[in-house]
Amino acid sequence: MENQADRQKYFDVLKVLIVALFGFAFVMGVFSVGIWVGQKRAEFSFRWLNSYHRNFGGPQGGFLDNFPNSNLMGGHGIFGVVIGIYTNNLIIKDQDNMEKIVVISTETIMRNNVGNMNFFDIKINDRVVIIGSPNGEGQVEAKFIRVLPPVTSFIKIIEIF
Repeated sequence: MENQADRQKYFDVLKVLIVALFGFAFVMGVFSVGIWVGQKRAEFSFRWLNSYHRNFGGPQGGFLDNFPNSNLMGGHGIFGVVIGIYTNNLIIKDQDNMEKIVVISTETIMRNNVGNMNFFDIKINDRVVIIGSPNGEGQVEAKFIRVLPPVTSFIKIIEIF
């Protein structure tokens, strides 16, 4: 009987140990994902800063002294105004007044409030929301672009009601 009780006690201790190890592994996994995300954001900010002169014709030595130190730039989404249109790029001035280059590909989905649209429908001063992924040159490769309606159309809707 004691042998059976000892086995049960060891089995219970083993179960607690296994659950604790899996819990520790889960916490470490979540921590590792957080580190990875932070590293990707920092890398994008660094690449953007490092490529500023090449992308925008800014100061040759960079502009580390003028770089906003509040937060790292997000590389996956931009909300702002179109200030430049080129062959397959848009220059967007975002809500922090930073200029970002958005690379457009044939797989980029573009929509406005009516439906699908193409690259040639985008105009200077259009307000846009862009979702994409950062590339190695400090640019954002757009996966989805939503062109928002002009601000005046919102005012007209409010006046109707």
